[in-house]
Amino acid sequence: MKLWEKNIRRVVPYVPGEQPNKPDMIKLNTNENPYPPAPGVRKALQQDFNTDKLRLYPDPTVKKLVEELATFYSLKEDQVFVGVGSDDVLAMAFLTFFNADKPILFPDITYSFYPVWCELFQIPFETPLLDQGFRITKEDYYKENGGVIIANPNAPTSIYEELSGIEDILIHNQDVVVIIDEAYIDYAGKSAVELIAKYDNLLVVQTFSKSRSMAGMRIGYAMGHPDLIKALNDVKYSFNSYTMNAVSIVAGVESVKDVVYFKEGIEKTLTTRKRTERTLKEMGFSFPPSGSNFLFVTHEKIPAKELFEALRENNIYVRYFSAPRTNNYLRITIGTDLEMNQLFEFLKKYIR
Repeated sequence: MKLWEKNIRRVVPYVPGEQPNKPDMIKLNTNENPYPPAPGVRKALQQDFNTDKLRLYPDPTVKKLVEELATFYSLKEDQVFVGVGSDDVLAMAFLTFFNADKPILFPDITYSFYPVWCELFQIPFETPLLDQGFRITKEDYYKENGGVIIANPNAPTSIYEELSGIEDILIHNQDVVVIIDEAYIDYAGKSAVELIAKYDNLLVVQTFSKSRSMAGMRIGYAMGHPDLIKALNDVKYSFNSYTMNAVSIVAGVESVKDVVYFKEGIEKTLTTRKRTERTLKEMGFSFPPSGSNFLFVTHEKIPAKELFEALRENNIYVRYFSAPRTNNYLRITIGTDLEMNQLFEFLKKYIR
């Protein structure tokens, strides 16, 4: 080993979902929205956007998008932070708020980027076990800690914890920052946003990648007390002021404006999810109740890895996790009705 190699920070990286590019494939492995963004987004990018603006730096405060989000959630502008996808926002939050010697807490089965950030930023952590039904045991979060992060609904399990349970964890952790990662909340129940006024240590993180059909634009945001938002911005401005590009800002604003399209898209996915649940149950699958745009399924007879490989060979992509407690489950994104019909057709032939 060369001398300089000893000083390289080495971590086990997060492994993103496979991004194949094949004709006629059915891509149900990365929880993207199968429908296009709001019509106003296309119009703004194709007709209204002046490309001459690209020679200029984008607004570092992302003011127009912050204004739209604050209006949408009935918050003040100083309660909203915007970043380049929720991963960027979450990484910034880990770096900003989890700075104690005590371990932060998050479940043993959850978004697999959390331990990666902990290792990268040298944050100690503990992972309380989910119960046999993949639910949080709230008492596990009563002990002393350096912060808490909960994905709700959780990934990859799809389970939504009721807001009363989230508030109970907040009540028992008022001396640390509690982050609720709500990437899939629009397919579930109440958001923790309504608790922001009661708890100044609560940060709620959401994304444009799921219900707003804009994973390719990389827009995420956090909401919380102004002191939390200021701290996030201070860290952001310490190493990169111009994180959000001009095109994403324009597209994000138009997406938030079209509330009707937003709600209609959610309803389409929920309708297809219900039909998918019925059909998969008939074929011998079981799964936790979903609060997301995906199902976390296991079959009564066929191992998940076998199904994963068979589907992949036929250009149907789902997600398989090899960890001990999840290695007999597949995560299946809810696609269009046509995509789900093709999935059903293959599974019926294979399982028969």
